Amino acid sequence: MKRFTVPALVALLLWGAIGVAQAETQVRITGDSRVYGVYFSGHNFTGWNDPAWTSNTPTWTKAGTKTEDTFEIWQRIRVRIDFIANENVRFRLATKTDNTWGTGTYTAANPDSQGILVYQAFLEFKYPNTDIQVTAGLQPVALPQSALFNDSIVFTDWAAACIVKAPLVKDTLEISAGFARMIDTNRTFDNTTTQVGDELDFYILTLPVTLPGFKVTPWGVFSMAGKSAGYYTAYASSFAEASYAEDLLSAGTMVGQTGWKNNQNAYYWAGGAFELSVLDPVRFYADVINGGGALDDRSKSRRQGWFVDFGAEYVGWDVLTPQVFAWWSTGEDKSTGNGSERLPHTRPNWGPGGSFLFDDSQVFARNSNMGMDPVGAMGLGASLNNITLVEKLSQRLTFTYLKGNNSPRAIRFLNDAVGSNPYFQLGRDLTVNEYALGVNFDSQYMINDNLGARIETGWAQGHFQESVWGHRLASQANGNNTWKVAFGLTYKY
Repeated sequence: MKRFTVPALVALLLWGAIGVAQAETQVRITGDSRVYGVYFSGHNFTGWNDPAWTSNTPTWTKAGTKTEDTFEIWQRIRVRIDFIANENVRFRLATKTDNTWGTGTYTAANPDSQGILVYQAFLEFKYPNTDIQVTAGLQPVALPQSALFNDSIVFTDWAAACIVKAPLVKDTLEISAGFARMIDTNRTFDNTTTQVGDELDFYILTLPVTLPGFKVTPWGVFSMAGKSAGYYTAYASSFAEASYAEDLLSAGTMVGQTGWKNNQNAYYWAGGAFELSVLDPVRFYADVINGGGALDDRSKSRRQGWFVDFGAEYVGWDVLTPQVFAWWSTGEDKSTGNGSERLPHTRPNWGPGGSFLFDDSQVFARNSNMGMDPVGAMGLGASLNNITLVEKLSQRLTFTYLKGNNSPRAIRFLNDAVGSNPYFQLGRDLTVNEYALGVNFDSQYMINDNLGARIETGWAQGHFQESVWGHRLASQANGNNTWKVAFGLTYKY
């Protein structure tokens, strides 16, 4: 009886509190639930685990020591509660749980007390008598990227930030400026009486310009990166496919005098996102981005590179939207002694057409893609998007070809120096002699306005150099077909 009455009493008190709050504040609840099974054969092109960091020292586990389990059932629940005082002030609290049946929250008797997490908690308001909007707290933060490519190659995720937006010319020019703290490893006190740089901070500025038939968003980010921040244990992809270390640092920091010489290093990104619709029904999309960091540190610790993408779509048909796309980015040269030539990035969510090769717009997001890195590579593809030949049924078919721009010598040097490591990984980072192909076909049937039945399928195959990755991994991956089938239900409210 006690196990029932205590939660019931808490629920009644919360209900009463909400009832009182509703007298002055509007409470709006939205969210979604997804339940789906995933069959996935051929993770990392080998069917074995990839290497993973185990500490910020750094230490790590090697690739190819565990075999995959090909079937899982995932369940995701997200609940967003908005407390709205009026049209100018609101607070959002959002919680989530996302795990496999039989693990954590979804284990019999539910022993996991950490299963439900807060992923949004922010205050948003407009300054009185103006259209200046301030958002402070844990919130969605996405750097600009043209719409065809889903989201930013540099950063798209939730972050603890303060963002201020203000219109400069109504409906034409806006400014958005903000600060985000991405990492603070030691919090209040450093580990000794000597202060160390253990934070990663972003200062963000965007200037979206919207004109008839044309939109351009110049943007820039300045960052201060501390030497002792937890880059190896903070994940730089949504589902732990990469950490900040391999996406932000250079390979040279792992050999010789490891780490940085400087206590703090500056990073920067500057870019533009372009969308042209003046030629409707043909639309064009492009992005140009340059970024770099640690440029005043040892030469082997520097990282700087470019990323460019371009796409087009035809929106004149009701039954489907054909799309084509391509991208190119700088890759590693032959030496790690002069730093990295790849664009630094942190938590990307880039991927045209929901490509199976990248962590991008898959609805059944867990265990959903190959986790390949478009940085240090180039590629092209085509997509038939928004296929609606049958009422209530929407579909998408996408093909992607990916080829590496990295020198085999650079990757081979690090692998020979430290062994199998998470900085360069077979199946994620490609040399100029390697490629991968991917196809995805996704379908969703709306049972009613809120409930959908969905299936997502994917296939991938690649070619990898034995002289770079070793005979065991390369021979397992070459010619191996990777397959994914995810099927389940989505519900929004």
